[in-house]
Amino acid sequence: MRPKSAETNASDPMQKTAPHTKSADNCTRGTMHNKSDNISVPASETDSPAAAAPEYSPAPETDSRVNYGIVLVITLVHFSGDFYSSFFAPLLPAFVDKLGLTLTQVGLLTGLVRLLAFMIQPVVGYLSDRYESRWFIFTGLFLAFFCIPFSGLAPNFWVLLLVLCLGSLGSSMFHPATTGMVPLYSGNRTGFCLSIYNTGGTLAFALGPVFITWYVAHFGLEAMPWTMILGVIAFLFCLKYLPAPKSENLSHLGFFKSLKVTLGPVYKTIFLIWLVMFLRAITGQAFMTFMPIYLADAGHPLPSVGLIVAFFIVAGTLSGLLAGYLADRTGFKKIFFISHLLMAPALMLYLYLPGPYVFAGAFFAGFFVLASLPLGVVMAQKLVPRSRAMVSSLMMGFAYGLGGALSPAVGKLADMYSIETVLLYTAFIPLLSLVFIAMFPKVT
Repeated sequence: MRPKSAETNASDPMQKTAPHTKSADNCTRGTMHNKSDNISVPASETDSPAAAAPEYSPAPETDSRVNYGIVLVITLVHFSGDFYSSFFAPLLPAFVDKLGLTLTQVGLLTGLVRLLAFMIQPVVGYLSDRYESRWFIFTGLFLAFFCIPFSGLAPNFWVLLLVLCLGSLGSSMFHPATTGMVPLYSGNRTGFCLSIYNTGGTLAFALGPVFITWYVAHFGLEAMPWTMILGVIAFLFCLKYLPAPKSENLSHLGFFKSLKVTLGPVYKTIFLIWLVMFLRAITGQAFMTFMPIYLADAGHPLPSVGLIVAFFIVAGTLSGLLAGYLADRTGFKKIFFISHLLMAPALMLYLYLPGPYVFAGAFFAGFFVLASLPLGVVMAQKLVPRSRAMVSSLMMGFAYGLGGALSPAVGKLADMYSIETVLLYTAFIPLLSLVFIAMFPKVT
């Protein structure tokens, strides 16, 4: 089904679908009103990009309507790339059996793969904010759906590492650009539309494990390359209907100068948000990486492991939508606090509920672990509207990647003390974030 605006604007897809945003040479500014718990929207004119940078509010929009057609195409890119990225974690028990991997090697593998996201996403986010090109999106999507399926043919640890790192590189390329595009088509529903976009990724991580564990159980790891057919279909559809990103006209600035200009005095708040997202990522990545192995060791067959992981992700899909909807109405801070407060007890249920009750534990854990994922991105984009892709990459790639980069240390500890013991302690890490959430301002 063709998105309406993409069909009517084939020659210039940005012409009617994206609200008008003023360039750095004609942007808005005014007096800043910054109380301890509130950030308000300024207004008036300036010629200086540097003068406009300290603003805390988003650029004005003349169109409050949501272009759901383009939002859904962007979401399809997210879904397609993350669908293939989701293959790795539930197949870890199969890779461990086939290649004889230790838990330290598993941690090293996941850590290096996610370290790429940590290294690449901020750079791609910077470039995406400055150049109106679809190259980042489609090169990234291609690497994800083409390289990851070849992991099933990997004869040893190093080849497995290579193909997964190439797939992770692709994921790191399309995420910042697509996340930065969503606000252009969201009207006055940015929180909700970013939750739709995030749902594409979380739904992919829910369906992907179920699909790939069923597929491998029936056809074997060696048949995985045939799964790229699905990626080719999605790739061609998005290639036809996805409009070009809209740059922020800051190509004259270097990487570090652009950070200084665009972040301005909000860097402390951005750092607080990033720190909360990083602490959440440590716990989330530890459970996503090692819980499938723990479940397999407990006697769950591979398809059952994939289904349990799917329950975890589906719950996160629902909570992400709900969190985005509520945040647009009640503010971000309250939703952050509640989700991080209840994260630890929910993870305890996931870890210790016996037999079939583990499905309920997985659902509750995923609901609270993933609820705040879109909120950090929305808050950062509201604070730094002129670098949407870059701040999105800081909240997603930089926090997620650096949190995942600790997986080798988690794996080494699991080899020393057991997976259960390590996951027990990491479950309490989100409680530390409550201190930093309490310092969040109220963003309006």
